[in-house]
Amino acid sequence: MNHKGYLLVMMQAPPAFEDEFNAWYDAEHIPERLAVPGFETGLRYVCLSGSPRFLAMYDTQSPEVLASPEYLRVSFEKASPWTKRVTSRVKVDRSAGVQIYPGHLVTGRATRVVLLRFRGLQANASEQIIAGMRSNYEGLSETIQWRVLSNESPDGVDFFGFVELRAPISEQINLAPFGGCAHALDLLNTYSPY
Repeated sequence: MNHKGYLLVMMQAPPAFEDEFNAWYDAEHIPERLAVPGFETGLRYVCLSGSPRFLAMYDTQSPEVLASPEYLRVSFEKASPWTKRVTSRVKVDRSAGVQIYPGHLVTGRATRVVLLRFRGLQANASEQIIAGMRSNYEGLSETIQWRVLSNESPDGVDFFGFVELRAPISEQINLAPFGGCAHALDLLNTYSPY
């Protein structure tokens, strides 16, 4: 099975800059990304608890889409003047990689999204992360779908749990099923669609 890729971006804009930030995201940035071959979704969220305040989630046909000439033509140093202006004023936390579980899903419409991040683990921690996510979210009537994403970082592998919900749930989770990976949890945010 070919696993899908993803691009997950969390941003914190200064309050006085949020109007321009949101206009840029909606008018230029999301349409520009969705025009790149291989981008399948582009959805935005607002944090209800925790920070950064804004989240964007993009699904790609494969991780390699983010290295394609079409993507690189509109990214990084080749970004538009408006993109450079906005990103110079906001705090950006960007992660990209592969959907390791189940591998083939794409982001859909949801009432709530829960995002968990486990930082700096070994690659073989994936099974424990999947087991912890399954124990906490699989089978809940509120759960539409859940995924585990991985991103290689200088400190190891960062894993994300991305849970799409049809109704709000408690933010309390059972850390025991995550075993020795529980110590690496450094983010647990709840979002609503923007």
